Amino acid sequence: MLSGLLRLLGAIERAGNKLPHPFWLFAVLSAILALVSWVLAAADVSVVDPASDKTVAVRSLVSADGVRSLITDAVTNYATFPPLGTILVVMLGVAVADKSGMLTAMLRAGVSRVPARWMTFALAFTAMIAHIASDAAYIVLVPLGGLAFRAIGRSPILGIVVAFVGVSAGYDASPLITPVDAVLSGLTTAAAHTVDPDYVVTPLSNYFFSLASSVVLAGVITFVTEKVLVKRVAALPPEPEENTAEPGLGELAQRPEEARGLRRAGLTLLVFLAVVVVMMIPSGSPLRGEGGSIVESPVLSGIAVVLGLLFAVLGAVYGRATGTVRGSRDIPDFMAQGMREMAPILVLFFAISQFLAYFKWTGVGQVLAIRGADLLKDLGVTGPIAFLGIVVICTVINLAMTSGSAMWALVSPVFVPMLMLLHIPPEATQAIYRIADSCTNAITPMSAYFVMTLGFLQRYRRSAGIGTLASLTLPLSVAMLVAWTLLFYAWWALGIPLGPGAPVR
Repeated sequence: MLSGLLRLLGAIERAGNKLPHPFWLFAVLSAILALVSWVLAAADVSVVDPASDKTVAVRSLVSADGVRSLITDAVTNYATFPPLGTILVVMLGVAVADKSGMLTAMLRAGVSRVPARWMTFALAFTAMIAHIASDAAYIVLVPLGGLAFRAIGRSPILGIVVAFVGVSAGYDASPLITPVDAVLSGLTTAAAHTVDPDYVVTPLSNYFFSLASSVVLAGVITFVTEKVLVKRVAALPPEPEENTAEPGLGELAQRPEEARGLRRAGLTLLVFLAVVVVMMIPSGSPLRGEGGSIVESPVLSGIAVVLGLLFAVLGAVYGRATGTVRGSRDIPDFMAQGMREMAPILVLFFAISQFLAYFKWTGVGQVLAIRGADLLKDLGVTGPIAFLGIVVICTVINLAMTSGSAMWALVSPVFVPMLMLLHIPPEATQAIYRIADSCTNAITPMSAYFVMTLGFLQRYRRSAGIGTLASLTLPLSVAMLVAWTLLFYAWWALGIPLGPGAPVR
């Protein structure tokens, strides 16, 4: 079985290595779209939009109008790209929380004072919280996982695997609102505009489901680890540990100034939330929407600003308590550092924004969505079957394309409007995508963090290779995929809202 898995992973790695950088991938896709639109326009392909009862004909991107659009609309396509402003505003605040040291201290605190019997669950759930730090969660938590398990006399290999799987296979689940929520909701909004130009999906649209998912997945990781992986690690041939020195365990210890900073940040969080709640109580409050609505309030519709401000305030309070923030000048400096780290995403967003704009302008997206919806209706395909199809397709793609935002940008223009025409809200399509985008992250060598984790593993087991890590992460990955999918189906069947303001069905 292991040899077959190694051959499969090797094939995936070779295929994935042939893929270009996501920027060039979307450039190539744009060129292909131009060719497809030219062929379909020449064939006079059109459909009737059931929402407006208007005929939608494919327009060629290589026509005179298409070429003019390529040039004149490029800046607008980028500037109005829904995820762009949202992620930038949120990350301004997150950068302050990160550079002040608050996020790292929070993650360390999550595993430093936990009783031994709760360590597995605590580490797994801390990984869910760590998603607020985006990819930095891997760098901070994976080595800490090994140290935490070693500190209580258990195999550090288990701690590394639990932390890695919690961060990677549970990447789109968290009890907190994360930058991923901002990116996915923006892309979903852009895709939904194919059917309804006024539809808005907020970063909170999947919050209830994401919160429940983080608890369930932490439980699944704990169960599989204690019932399966403990025996698997124990069965590994004995081998001297390369890293046997005790120094380094002190990395788990929380310094007095960190504890003080976290206490003050926690109190600030409570005060912040209390102020928002009190201000929203009056029916005529400016923080309420039209007619006193809470669902349509500025707090929810402008959640990016609220979150950005919250993280900035918490980071500043923590930094003042610990000495990492010495003056007001440090705050914009931290924000600037965070923006520099966002540069690769901003470059990728330019290519994605142009591709999505072309997809919409040519009408190819609408044609595919309407024809696809008609086909599903003719075949009698219902929501649950369509959901399973999305899980299977995106899970396979995720083995080679590990960028969740890039993959969602690729498939959302088809899946979201197609299911909207089947009366399935975009929030539900996004929620099922989150499952497919996460679970196989822990088994694909195409992930840079898979390779990084292997390096940490080799500190304790020099002979460890891709097969060693994959054999430990595969049971967790499969169990999480099954459990998470079943949780979604139960959620859908019970008609529970996926998030504040999200439609039930």
